[in-house]
Amino acid sequence: MNTEQATGTNGLVWFRSSHSGNEGGNCVEVAAGSEAVRVRDSKDRAGGTLAFPPAAWSAFVGFAGGATVTE
Repeated sequence: MNTEQATGTNGLVWFRSSHSGNEGGNCVEVAAGSEAVRVRDSKDRAGGTLAFPPAAWSAFVGFAGGATVTE
């Protein structure tokens, strides 16, 4: 899977799957930090984020697709 990358004003580096395209639709962006993995709606970047402990996010990603998130 390819990703697109953007650095936010808070210094986090956000990743969005290139499979999402640029035509809108349902898409999330993910930024991995040392204390939390943050998730946000790509269509409403100012609308807030969800934060998950890195171990919980890694377990979710492993369950959902077999990949892991690394910094």
